[in-house]
Amino acid sequence: MRTDFALVLTAALLFDTFGRNNGEQASKGPCRPGFSQSFYSVLISRDVLQGHGTLKDTAVSSQKVKFDDCMGNEAVVFRSGDPIFSVRTDGSIYAQGVAASLDEPVQFKLTAGGPTTRVWETVIQLALIDPLLPQQNENEVIKEEGKVAERKEGKEASQAPPPVIMFSGSGRNSSKGLRRQKRDWVIPPINVAENSRGPFPQMLVSIRSDQDKDISIRYSITGVGADQPPNEVFNIDPVVGKMFVTKPLDREHRSSYHLRAHAVDMNGNQVENPIDLYIFVIDMNDNRPEFKNQVYNGSVDEGSKPGTYVMHVSAFDGDDNTTANGMVRYRILSQTPHSPIPNMFTINSETGDIVTVAAGLDREKVSQYTIIVQATDMEGNLNFGLSNTATAIITVTDINDNPPMLTSRTFSGEVPENRVDLVVANLTVIDADQPHSPNWNAIYRIISGDPNGHFTIRTDPVSNDGMVTVVKPVDYEMNRAFMLTVVVSNQAHLASGIQSSLQSTAGVTISVQDVNEPPYFPNNPKHIRFEEGVPAGTSLTTFSASDPDRLSMLQTIRYSKLNDPADWLSINRTNGQILTTAMLDRESIYVKNNLYEATFLATDNGSPAASGTGTLQIYLIDINDNPPALIPRESQICERVNKNVHGVNITAADADTEPNAGPFVFELPNFPASIRRNWTISRISGDLRPPLACGTNIS
Repeated sequence: MRTDFALVLTAALLFDTFGRNNGEQASKGPCRPGFSQSFYSVLISRDVLQGHGTLKDTAVSSQKVKFDDCMGNEAVVFRSGDPIFSVRTDGSIYAQGVAASLDEPVQFKLTAGGPTTRVWETVIQLALIDPLLPQQNENEVIKEEGKVAERKEGKEASQAPPPVIMFSGSGRNSSKGLRRQKRDWVIPPINVAENSRGPFPQMLVSIRSDQDKDISIRYSITGVGADQPPNEVFNIDPVVGKMFVTKPLDREHRSSYHLRAHAVDMNGNQVENPIDLYIFVIDMNDNRPEFKNQVYNGSVDEGSKPGTYVMHVSAFDGDDNTTANGMVRYRILSQTPHSPIPNMFTINSETGDIVTVAAGLDREKVSQYTIIVQATDMEGNLNFGLSNTATAIITVTDINDNPPMLTSRTFSGEVPENRVDLVVANLTVIDADQPHSPNWNAIYRIISGDPNGHFTIRTDPVSNDGMVTVVKPVDYEMNRAFMLTVVVSNQAHLASGIQSSLQSTAGVTISVQDVNEPPYFPNNPKHIRFEEGVPAGTSLTTFSASDPDRLSMLQTIRYSKLNDPADWLSINRTNGQILTTAMLDRESIYVKNNLYEATFLATDNGSPAASGTGTLQIYLIDINDNPPALIPRESQICERVNKNVHGVNITAADADTEPNAGPFVFELPNFPASIRRNWTISRISGDLRPPLACGTNIS
């Protein structure tokens, strides 16, 4: 066995995974039970050998078999196909008895089972790192079933030639005697480095059948990369069985190939069973880490404690992430600005999570940081790894750590009496938090000095100032000044541990300005009752007004008549006494429902003058000052022929009201005498009967 044999054996990917992915790079997914590899090549140091063999209960290597049943491996049992070797539950490989010297690789099957009926299999090959080299002819080929042999060229003893893969010898012409078969042998994978510079075609292995001494053999390969697209990536010399790769491979495009090797005679008859060839493209570090974004945006509250999570950045490396080529590590190259220290943040080298590393974040001093993050493969080795950078912008978000402060302890303003919706004082405030945010928006409250709610304080949405506004009229004669106590707070609560400032409270003095208020009539309208018919010059009442400013401004009031529809009244200019200027008549057209109204004006001598109006309502009591009027005034009847002829009915109307109106009594006048002689009338009903000829007029 050659020294180089152990060096070419590397761990293979799971064969079933290869099939599922059709030769493409496997991606991580949910847990799949099974061995991590379908073939394990375990190299053993000669130091573990004692004499010429391995002692019983000796761990043959630090390498372990990895298995996961996705249930914690609690009931997993390993069974070795070789009684000399066993695998413990932790994956360690032990010698159960005295083993051979391992000058030749030992290969056996390992199965794993558990509480279910399912069984998983893998193959383990044990080989020495530095086996003893027997003397062999340079053209000698080791022919064992399914076994790889290697040849040494005489002039290149230090460089291993491509291995020779032998068919298993179970074809139709393999009946010539029995063939030694030590164990169930599996062909290890063929590893090809990506991006090889050639020269091409580059030989990989030789495929041999031990029947080639007896008959002419023709070799071929089939599968993706041979006779299926992409075609001609691999080819084989049909006569000598040398297999070649024809061009550089790209692992990121395709990570593995599954080919089948065939051996036929000159007539095309199969002389060997096909063998499976698994070709794995060995990764080279030919891809830089690539950030998903060139600029990342994150945020963190000011005042955050060290260790506070800020944001996450991530980079993808197209190389094999199970090797250092694809293992990315992160670091921060720079921070701008450096305040308060140059290293306010740190990054988890493996996950890309950025966290705070120091206290002192203050939005009012630094509102934004710019971080340059570097991602390097080869586990962050700056000497061998490839790197890339991205920018992380960290916004320091505001918390309410600054209470609002009024710019003065006292404010003042003036308000004219009887005015509303007028801004009478302006309160200014400063707040270092972010403008126009709940942490900055001010809310003002009056906590004392305004029990009747005359004032409110609105917030200017632009300046954040407090606008003291009068919402209920104030009276100078009642309150000449208001002493308000005002407190200001934010829309948002103060952050934990932050106390309100003494400057959040202030006093506001509002002085009330006296204005010339108009006189007013206390009883308005004023009601009085009089009989109609009172003569002119009769004093009806005194209709006087009051002036709120009489004492403060020493004003006098003058009276005048504003509206007197019948012109029956007059008013004294100085004292408001009202006299009649004509007889009052209840039956006048200006009287409605016995009520007569007149309006008077009271005017002060202020500058400018102010006036108020008052209405006098006179209820007129009826007197019998109107005679009844006959209805009709004129009528025509016929001479009475017989007693059954009716006369005419006469009624009456009176402008007065009861009892000064009906019932009426009807009588004929005494003169001339002929009236009573020729006419009769009913005293009560007014029925009049004439003895005259038809067409006689009466009136």
